[in-house]
Amino acid sequence: MAPVPMTPIKVGHIYDVQELRSATPTVIPERCIRDMADERPTKATPQPSIHNIPIVDLSNLFEGDEDQFQRELIKLGTSCQEWGFFQVVNHGIDKELLERMEKLTKEFFMLPLEEKKKYTMEPGTIQGYGQAFVFSEDQKLDWCNMFALGVEPQFIRNPKLWPAKPENFSETLVEYSTHIRKLCQNLLRFIARGLSLKEEVFNEMFAVAVQAVRMNYYPTCSRPDLVMGLSPHSDGSALTVLQEAAGSPVGLQILKDDTWVPVQPVPNALIINIGDTIEVLTNGKYKSVEHRAVVDMEKDRLSLVTFYAPSYEIDLAPLPEFINENHPSKYKKYNHGEYSRHYVTNKLQGKKALEFAKIQTKLSS
Repeated sequence: MAPVPMTPIKVGHIYDVQELRSATPTVIPERCIRDMADERPTKATPQPSIHNIPIVDLSNLFEGDEDQFQRELIKLGTSCQEWGFFQVVNHGIDKELLERMEKLTKEFFMLPLEEKKKYTMEPGTIQGYGQAFVFSEDQKLDWCNMFALGVEPQFIRNPKLWPAKPENFSETLVEYSTHIRKLCQNLLRFIARGLSLKEEVFNEMFAVAVQAVRMNYYPTCSRPDLVMGLSPHSDGSALTVLQEAAGSPVGLQILKDDTWVPVQPVPNALIINIGDTIEVLTNGKYKSVEHRAVVDMEKDRLSLVTFYAPSYEIDLAPLPEFINENHPSKYKKYNHGEYSRHYVTNKLQGKKALEFAKIQTKLSS
C-alpha cells in the first residue's frame, strides 16, 4: 500500500456499522444516507442476454492441450477487453486454505470492538481497521467495516496492525497471500500471451510487486436503498482478486454498458478484475471497470480482496505495441508510487483517479 502523507486530517466521527446495526438496527445516520437519487443503489438487473461475467477455466491454460489452451486464451482476452471482470475456476488454490482464511477473517470481524480498535486505521491512511478513503468531515460514509493490511514487499507491512487474535490469523494470511501472488503472476503471463507480448513482460516490469489485502464486512441495513456498501470506483492495481465468503448475498455490481450488473459468484471461483495499471499499459485496449458494493436487508456479506500492483519505484506508460498513428498514446509516463499516493489520498469517485495519468488534449480554437 502506497505511503501517504501524515498531515492531520479531520474526518469527523466514523461509524462502526456493525456496532450501529446492533445498537440501533433501524437507525441510519444522516452521514450514511446518499444525497442524490443517482448516488443511491437501484436494484440492478442483468440484461436478458447476460447471465454473468465470463468464467475462465485455468486448468485449460495450466494443463490443457493446444486447442484447449488457445480457446481459453481467447476467452481470457475477450473477458479482459469486453468486461474487465471474469471469474476463474480450477485456479490451483486449495479450497481448505480459502475456507480457513475466510473463517479467520469472519472471526476477526466478530471480535469485540475494543479488541478491533487496537488496530485502528488512522485518518488519511489505508491500513488497519475502520474505513478508508475518508478525507473530510462531511464526506458520505460507506456501509462497511474494513480491515486492510500491506503484505508484500515486507517493508509496507505495519506489524502493529497485524492482529494477535484470532489465533493463526497472520500466518494464514501470509500463506494465503503467497498463493494469490502466484495466481496473479500466472494470470499476467496468460494475459501477456493473449496480447501477443512476451510471456514475462508484466512480471519483469513490475519488479517486486506490491500486494495488499482488504477485508470487507457489510452488515445488514434496514434501508439498503439509501446507503452504499462501497462507493463506485476502479482499482489502481494491475489485477484485483476477490474472494466472496460462502453464503454471502450478491453485493458486487459492475458498470457494463451504462448498466449496473450484479455479479453472482460461482462456487470455489475467484473474481478477477483489471486495474488502472493494465489499462495504461495496454493504452486502453483493456480497461479498468467501475464497480461498487451494495448491501442487503437480511444477510451480512464478507469479502476478501487482494490488490496486486507494480513496485512503487517503476515508471509506467503505454507499451509501444499499443501505440500507432491510429491509436496515439492516451496516457503519459508517470511513476507508479506517485500514482498510488494520488489514488489513496482521494475519495473513491468512479474512474476519476485515472485522470492523473491521462494526456490532456487541447481543443483547437
